Amino acid sequence: GWGSPRARTHCPPQPPELLPSLFPAEKRPKACGESREAGAGVQVELQGSELWRRFHDIGTEMIITKAGRRMFPSVRVKVKGLEPLRQYYIAIDVVPVDSKRYRYVYHSSQWMVAGNTDHSCITPRLYIHPDSPCSGETWMRQIISFDRVKLTNNEMDDKGHIILQSMHKYRPRVHVIAQDSRFDLAQIQSLPAEGVQSFSFQETEFTTVTAYQNQQV
Repeated sequence: GWGSPRARTHCPPQPPELLPSLFPAEKRPKACGESREAGAGVQVELQGSELWRRFHDIGTEMIITKAGRRMFPSVRVKVKGLEPLRQYYIAIDVVPVDSKRYRYVYHSSQWMVAGNTDHSCITPRLYIHPDSPCSGETWMRQIISFDRVKLTNNEMDDKGHIILQSMHKYRPRVHVIAQDSRFDLAQIQSLPAEGVQSFSFQETEFTTVTAYQNQQV
């Protein structure tokens, strides 16, 4: 970590290989955001989208374990359009793409629907970026990385990992949450009803596995 967010007066230097954008402006993937009043004009741009797209083209698989496993690729974003002096929390959760369970068919090298499933018993866990809360100015100066996020299939997990079911399709969502003096966002387990803008990227969809199925992956 970089110390207490409140005490930080400058951002650490970013690794040079992360700084240049992978895509010219007209080709950059657009975030599909559902606005809930974090401020109009907020934009979130996926970093490393070329790598995500290469996985997406063959069908991204993400390993989950009982102990919790980090995502690869990990979610990294840049945010624009925040109010410089306003305080924000940045968070991530992972939501089901559909209500299907899948299996991998080896002779045809593709995922097939294996049946229906019920996600209603699992509320998506919110992972709040450890630098939160931070000023809009500070967030906009850095690449925001969620590389510490861990995925687990242990429904009794008490370590704050994101709980998912194996052989299901999911998509991460990034949330920009304006600080609200009425409640302590650091303690919340789910998204507040207002002051939130949510963004997701189609190329970050993945299927959960306990071991990679596709040899290309």
